[in-house]
Amino acid sequence: MLTAHKIALDPNNAQATYFARAAGTARFAYNWALAEWQRQYEACKTDPSLPKPSQMALRRQLNGIKGEQFPWMLEVTKNAPQMAIIQLGEAFKNFFAGRTKYPKFRKKGVYDRFNLSNDQFNIDGPCIRIPRLGWVRMRETLRFNGKIMSATVSRVAGRWFVSITVDTLNDSHLPKTENQGAVGVDLGVSALATFSTGERITGPKAHKALLSRLQRLSRSLSRKVKGSENSKKAKRKLARLHARIGNIRKDALHQLTTDLTRRFHTIGIEDLNVRGMVKNRSLSRAVADMGFFEFRRQLQYKSAQRGGVVVVADRWYPSSKTCSACGYKLETLPLALRGWACPACGSVHDRDVNAATNLKNLAVSSTVAACGEGGSGLGRELKTKPASVKQESSSKLPVVSFV
Repeated sequence: MLTAHKIALDPNNAQATYFARAAGTARFAYNWALAEWQRQYEACKTDPSLPKPSQMALRRQLNGIKGEQFPWMLEVTKNAPQMAIIQLGEAFKNFFAGRTKYPKFRKKGVYDRFNLSNDQFNIDGPCIRIPRLGWVRMRETLRFNGKIMSATVSRVAGRWFVSITVDTLNDSHLPKTENQGAVGVDLGVSALATFSTGERITGPKAHKALLSRLQRLSRSLSRKVKGSENSKKAKRKLARLHARIGNIRKDALHQLTTDLTRRFHTIGIEDLNVRGMVKNRSLSRAVADMGFFEFRRQLQYKSAQRGGVVVVADRWYPSSKTCSACGYKLETLPLALRGWACPACGSVHDRDVNAATNLKNLAVSSTVAACGEGGSGLGRELKTKPASVKQESSSKLPVVSFV
């Protein structure tokens, strides 16, 4: 299993300058190869006898001319330009397969990075050796054991990181789940997660908490002369704040998903249409601040590593409108109504806890009666375009107030 460990680096000024040169070299090679790819592709249209462009041919072409035309490339590791062209080849492969859009030219200062193959660097405790540079200190040692496959050195908000990919054994480095049973998790805006056990996780809401400071720094940047030193300084401050907001959100999600996968073997969640939800102008900022997709991604891979199961309910499953006690389904349920009483059995429900309980029951039933058939219902393909949010229109219902 391939596992990546991202570690902060502690370079001195000379080492940071080398990283910037290597990242610039990788960016130049990528853009050069993309322009050459386009030129050769257009030439093939007029003359079909010409060979079609490929990343292997572009790598050989660059190796033949860089000594004369781009001698500054020899000052950094050869992996920087070569791996960038390989990534361009993968980008075109994904484009032709319909998985991604057409590759774009890279911009300076937008995710600056360069890659290293496993034969071009060494790890010794809290240090990494990079070609033509030497040993660079890391903030921590490599966490995983196994065959080292590759490394990516990147810059985020002025700080340099290395992401080391390791081919670990099938045995997970995490202990198995405690198996406290099953749990349903309902995601929301007011509370990040509500468990079927009644627990509520509010979430940090980092963007909302730091919004005033973010707006102030954005105004300060807009008033600076573009290209000036003051503008660059203001841009670095704003980038550091954005990175801090992202780190706070990721830390909260990691703690939540780790706790869930450690305690419960079977976890039921919803298949939320996050792309559609953020189109709602009233909720887009709050939805984006929660990180629903990242929560699901972390939950699935951590549960798999611990031997657990994550059951994703169908996007149209009425978890909020179904009574978890008797199964009665309401016709409509307004989004503003946070509690309701079942007309059939009289049970009083908190909207989020009831949804989480239904997700738990669905997860348990699907794991017990799982037959592996494609038409079981949870993974069916939908031909209609999904709505932005759940279609729960308003109507007269028994209202219950919750303190």
